[in-house]
Amino acid sequence: MEYYAQPISKLIGRLTKLPGVGPKTAQRLAFYIMEAPKQEAEELALAINEVKDKIRYCSVCNNLTENELCNICSNSERNTSTICIVESPKDIIAMEKTGEYKGLYHVLHGSISPMEGIGPEDIKIKELLPRIKDGDVEEVILATDPNVEGEATAMYIARLLNPLGVTTSRIAHGLPVGGDLEYADEVTLSKALEGRKEV
Repeated sequence: MEYYAQPISKLIGRLTKLPGVGPKTAQRLAFYIMEAPKQEAEELALAINEVKDKIRYCSVCNNLTENELCNICSNSERNTSTICIVESPKDIIAMEKTGEYKGLYHVLHGSISPMEGIGPEDIKIKELLPRIKDGDVEEVILATDPNVEGEATAMYIARLLNPLGVTTSRIAHGLPVGGDLEYADEVTLSKALEGRKEV
């Protein structure tokens, strides 16, 4: 039995396709949109269309941008001797929020996952090599996720870069700030021990 009018059902169905949005949340959002002023709904639709029409990949690092180069690649104050490799543009935002990293980035748009049929040719690894060979890059920081796919991707890239003579490092993994040792799993503790440094 159909509980809603066809347009509402269709909107709820579309909203449930969004990540993290279940049927209840989709229903709440649909009713919010329906009850909002028409102009607000039109602005939301316009914003979605604008993102789809105007956003593309940076020609250098594959970050999301409205222009040929993203804000980071076009910033002459960035340290061009370091490239941090991340899996997605969201990872750049996380890194930038720390205020610690001042180098450039390279976005892979995924990770190697043989179980899902994703190989090195399916992500943006080949676009990285010319940047290393042609530029003044001295260090590449591998900041892929600390899971099986992220580790496999980091190892693959490290082997690829080894003959090029650049320093390749991996971001440290281990205990989160404020975490308790007793609740940490063996892998996390092992990584924390591997990444220890002198104080």
